[in-house]
Amino acid sequence: MSKAGLKVYNTLTGQKEVFSPLHPPVVKMYTCGPTTYNYIHLGNARPLVVFDTIRRYLEYLGFEVTFVQNFTDVDDKIIKRAKEEQATALELAEKYIREYYVDADALNVRRATIHPRVSQNMQDIIDFVAGLEKKGYAYEVDGDVYFAVSKFKEYGKLSKRSLEDMQAGARIDVDERKNHPGDFALWKKAKPGEPSWESPWGAGRPGWHIECSTMSTKFLGKSFDIHAGGLDLIFPHHENEIAQSETLHDAPMAKYWLHNGFITINQEKMSKSLGNFFLLREITEKYAPQVIRFYLLSTHYRGPLDFDDEKLEVAGKGLERLETAYSLLQETKEQDGGGESVSIEVWAKFTEEFSAFEERFREAMNDDFNTALALAVLFDLARALNSLHQASLGKSISAKQKSFLNEVEEKYVQLAGILGLELGKKDTKEEIGLVTGLLEILIKVRQEARARKEYQMADLIRDELKEQGIVLEDTPQGVRWKHL
Repeated sequence: MSKAGLKVYNTLTGQKEVFSPLHPPVVKMYTCGPTTYNYIHLGNARPLVVFDTIRRYLEYLGFEVTFVQNFTDVDDKIIKRAKEEQATALELAEKYIREYYVDADALNVRRATIHPRVSQNMQDIIDFVAGLEKKGYAYEVDGDVYFAVSKFKEYGKLSKRSLEDMQAGARIDVDERKNHPGDFALWKKAKPGEPSWESPWGAGRPGWHIECSTMSTKFLGKSFDIHAGGLDLIFPHHENEIAQSETLHDAPMAKYWLHNGFITINQEKMSKSLGNFFLLREITEKYAPQVIRFYLLSTHYRGPLDFDDEKLEVAGKGLERLETAYSLLQETKEQDGGGESVSIEVWAKFTEEFSAFEERFREAMNDDFNTALALAVLFDLARALNSLHQASLGKSISAKQKSFLNEVEEKYVQLAGILGLELGKKDTKEEIGLVTGLLEILIKVRQEARARKEYQMADLIRDELKEQGIVLEDTPQGVRWKHL
């Protein structure tokens, strides 16, 4: 598979660039993970799906991707929530890390190569801060350690902000102990009742930004290929990461910086702090996770995506179109209408169309991972499959044609799979609901048979269900069923 032609939008340079990793075919990629104090909401889910898809496409192109996504399990929000739930901060974080995996798995987001946690890399963080202090870029005040932004001459290069602008916009209540209003905490002095670790500056815990600088460079090296996250992380988080990492290592941190746009509600960013968020768990009660993933990829990842039920309904219909085409493809392969074969013209038209689909898909994804356009290509392929099915009704499919259709199926599934869409596999939750519904129908039919004294039919249903591992129990409250 040719790796040439892929262009990505680099926030650092403000333009699309030809993707050329530092040490091909290896690609090293870091993305900021969740702060684990609650279930993830739809806004959190977007970067998970987007960067999982980008990883999948890079692997499709033949790159060997090392993908690192952290868990922030030490944070002010975690400490506050832990007090509310009467748990320790690490117990609370562990709970929501487990719940994260439940949600991520439902969205078909693959596990990272490495999922480092702040609490498990504390000595590395302390050593990183000590290194900055030794180089004269960090200073300690009463147990707190700050990074001196004025000493890093390129500060603001990612967010395109100047120190003067930052100082002019600083709040009146800025900490007077800091040398500059923009100086940020590397290490925070311990407060009573909060988790803390011993350090050269006394008991405390890390600041927010130092965590990602430490873990990304620990597992990917001083310089790596891609750093990704949401637009809201450009400043101050990613800007501060660059300052810390490039100061300590005297090397560029990441070659490409990728940022996804916000999910909005009435054009306002969805966030926990604004209280206008929807937990993914709430949305999956109404929509299948694959539908949600389809919806999240239906707009280019850098653009805003407004949330409403209508858009999810449209996504559901779109996914159904792809699924229907897959089902009709199976039917086409089984056509056996006697001696008459599908016309040469029909096959020639389909094979010509099919030969172009993968290239068109690559062109879409090579243009800064344009998943919306890639989905449009899949719709065109689905339309071609539907037309072929219609033309083949009542006709015969030869062994050679069937072999070709098997290749078509494999490619259709592969291209959809790059987007994390699993054609031909019913969503687990959807399938459970379908089975339960069918079981309830059978129980109702059996009850009606018994009411008509058709006991042979009633017993047949009972015995056949038992053969399938389902036991029916007649109780005064009605029929109950259970698995053997």
